[in-house]
Amino acid sequence: MAENQSPLAFEKERLRETVALATEQLADARTYNEKNKADIIAAKQDLRENTSHSIANLSGSDGFEMLAELSQYTNAITDKIKDFETLENRIISLENMIKAPYFARIDFKFDDEEDFEHIYIGRNTLEKEDTFERFVYDWRAPIASVFYRFVLGEVYYDAPDGRITGVVNLKRQYEIKDSKLQYFFDTDVQIVDEFLKKLLSQNTSPKMKTIVETIQKEQDLVIRDMESDLMIVQGVAGSGKTSIALHRAAYLMYQGLSTKLSSSNIMIISPNYLFEQYISSVLPELGENNVVSVIFEEIMTTVLKRENLQSRHQFLETIITNTSYQNVIKNSIVYKTSPAFMKILDHFIQDIVSKWIPFEDIYYKGTCVVTKETLKEKVASRPDMPLGFRLEQLEDYILELVNIHVKGRIKYSETNKLKRQIQNFTEINVFHLYRRLMCDKRYFCKLTHTHKLSEDMNAILAFTRNSLNSHMLYYDDAIVLTYLTLKIYGNHHYKRIRQVVIDEAQDYYPLQYEIFKLLFSGSKFTILGDVNQTLEKQETLSLYDHIKAILARKKTALITMDKSFRCTNEILEYSLRFIAHRPEIKSFNRQGEAPACYEAADENTFVKQIQAEIDRCIAKGYQSIGLICKSEKNARSLYALLKESVTLELINSESISDLHGVSIIPVYMSKGLEFDAVLICDVDQTNYRTQEDKNLLYIACTRALHRLNLFCKGRKSALL
Repeated sequence: MAENQSPLAFEKERLRETVALATEQLADARTYNEKNKADIIAAKQDLRENTSHSIANLSGSDGFEMLAELSQYTNAITDKIKDFETLENRIISLENMIKAPYFARIDFKFDDEEDFEHIYIGRNTLEKEDTFERFVYDWRAPIASVFYRFVLGEVYYDAPDGRITGVVNLKRQYEIKDSKLQYFFDTDVQIVDEFLKKLLSQNTSPKMKTIVETIQKEQDLVIRDMESDLMIVQGVAGSGKTSIALHRAAYLMYQGLSTKLSSSNIMIISPNYLFEQYISSVLPELGENNVVSVIFEEIMTTVLKRENLQSRHQFLETIITNTSYQNVIKNSIVYKTSPAFMKILDHFIQDIVSKWIPFEDIYYKGTCVVTKETLKEKVASRPDMPLGFRLEQLEDYILELVNIHVKGRIKYSETNKLKRQIQNFTEINVFHLYRRLMCDKRYFCKLTHTHKLSEDMNAILAFTRNSLNSHMLYYDDAIVLTYLTLKIYGNHHYKRIRQVVIDEAQDYYPLQYEIFKLLFSGSKFTILGDVNQTLEKQETLSLYDHIKAILARKKTALITMDKSFRCTNEILEYSLRFIAHRPEIKSFNRQGEAPACYEAADENTFVKQIQAEIDRCIAKGYQSIGLICKSEKNARSLYALLKESVTLELINSESISDLHGVSIIPVYMSKGLEFDAVLICDVDQTNYRTQEDKNLLYIACTRALHRLNLFCKGRKSALL
């Protein structure tokens, strides 16, 4: 700071210089990319004009040379397009940087130096290209961790070359909008509560926002952890679990230069498409694109190569609304995904060769070339290899024996005829095999080592037999078939993935974690969950011990996050009544109105109460208002009542929405989302009765940031 220059004047000048540098680099990048675009167009024109003769003559004697010439042109175009795309991303980054280049500053003095250095921290790096003077440090840079983790005084950070120590004598935070400095303040605590409270008091946005300005110390430790092969986070509702996971993914990619990790090596497994869309802007805002994101049904579709799968949402809707079969559906998925049933499946796979494959003697022109016993022995002799691969090799083995028998090569038509015969026993229909297992009660009893099945087990087998005759593959059976297919054929999917992020960990069953282990055998995992937010089952903290045991990674860390940043004190306190063993959840101490429950004697009163509450929320300026129902069936009924008088959107398993305005949504689709105001619209005694229903109420209540109220026709649930 120049002598006699005030801190405000210094900061305004520093901001002006930073914006000017970013503006200059933006202009250069745009100019260079216009040239890139022209070069790509010209290269494509050259390709058309100079290689048309090569394409026409690829089958000729000079085909190889022609192909090499063609490859040179296409490689050049590919390289130019890659450069163009990289620079386009940089242009977007610079455009955002001009609006708000940084959000924090620390004054840091290295132990072996005398002067303090101003370290400005933003979402991306900005430096002078000729002198390499760093104007802004990326929030993921090692030195930036000092801002998140330390108060003033002696500090350290871990760099690639080792631990760096020093002293910080200033921590400053900024609010910058459209290149203008709104305000700044100095602090000697980690994050000023009033600043964070101000951010949390704002209305929510249609999509999840980044939290780089407000990352807490315990969150930063998770984000920057590079040692753990399995990082598990148990976080209460509103603790920022998902944000932390996404920022962790961005951090891992930032470290990619040293770890050789790119966006194509990371996969995020989301609970549903709506949530996938909700989080879709976080990584691009942090400067990272192209991370693979899937839901579990997509994984099953890829492995099983079939489309008619029941989604998890359809499965949950069936459980919630079909009271007749509710218990057997729950019992079925719990049993079929249990370690006990997995052992049965593994024994079944071992029996396939001896009991379930119809091997045949192979004849060629009346002579037996190889017997079925020999084929069976050959397949059984390599139990270390996937069965599907062994059977595939068997086809080549038989054809080779036939060629040896005729002392030459048989005709193409005869080869095809022989292959069709061989494929009668080398191609396995996993679905048909599984159906035979579940329909052969005597054989099933043998695998379970019992002579008589329990009443529950008989009901599960009967239910499964009916399900397998349906046009749709049900969710529990799809999980089992995915496991069987991977065990029989091995894993040919997702080989590039080295980091997997799994959200809503409590919603998955043991067999699904076995599937993750098979699919991502060489990957590290970040797993996030909340055992209090289960839907159709009950979970305890022992869940994470089971996950550790299944995934069996060398170094595991379990982090508990017990501070909620989403709800007001009053909403959080109300929500906690639905948790049986009340955890120690800390609120961020934000005040609001206490939730209330409104009972209506008739439908007309019920509709008027909800309309009045929506009007109050709109008058308060709330931009997202969630009307949460227990099921999609209830949501559709409410939509029919309100659609003529209220502008709203019905969210269901097929819809994609930006969650702006008034939305009606089933509770199981609301997980992970947040709304300025929440109206739980069906809290009568009929809908909410059980312990699982209490979990649903906890989930629904904790979606609210600022306002929560509950409504019902008739008598309210005793759970309230």
